[in-house]
Amino acid sequence: MKIIGIQSSPRGRNSNTLKLLNAALEGAAAAGADTEIIDVAKLNIKYCIACDACHKSGICPIKDDYNAVMGKLLEADGIICSSPNYITNVTAQLKTLFDRSPLVIHEQLFEEKYGFSLTTAGSLNVDFVLDIMNAFLKSCGAIVTGGVGCAMVQGPDELKAAVSRSHEMGMDLVEAIREKRQYPEQEAEHRAWREGFKNVIMANREKWPHNVEHWTERGWL
Repeated sequence: MKIIGIQSSPRGRNSNTLKLLNAALEGAAAAGADTEIIDVAKLNIKYCIACDACHKSGICPIKDDYNAVMGKLLEADGIICSSPNYITNVTAQLKTLFDRSPLVIHEQLFEEKYGFSLTTAGSLNVDFVLDIMNAFLKSCGAIVTGGVGCAMVQGPDELKAAVSRSHEMGMDLVEAIREKRQYPEQEAEHRAWREGFKNVIMANREKWPHNVEHWTERGWL
């Protein structure tokens, strides 16, 4: 079993969010998973240029680190997203990764994967950022097991508590994958999304042959 953690803070080793991610991956490793961190803040991931090539061919033609990163994510069983709160959002580095992934959303390529998200903020506003990351995972077809947010304004004990919760969530993620835990509400959301997005696929069937082929193979059309 492979769990990948996405680190997106440009502060690197000094990142409080990285402390949560390290704890989560330690928990996953203690539960028996192989783990890896991908630091997107250190990689060359360019902006999406809306060329539509991925929908046509299934491949993003931009020459950078994106395809290698996504290849690892597609091979993983679990994904942990992490980002500090930057102006009530994720970091630009993580947002760029998200924006480059319309193929993953269109074709629900994270289906049967599980994940959760981690964030730290100077303010109390942590849920909004967690929701952004978890929404991305769900929009790609993954099942989300929760999230941990740390409001630094609450003092140093809050960080210690968040590290502990992150470790527990890492262990729980492995168990969720192992037992193929069901989340009926999220599964219903995925079905409803596919039913609606089917109209978009059909409206663009001449322009998006790879999407159409994938949907046909999956029996969604």
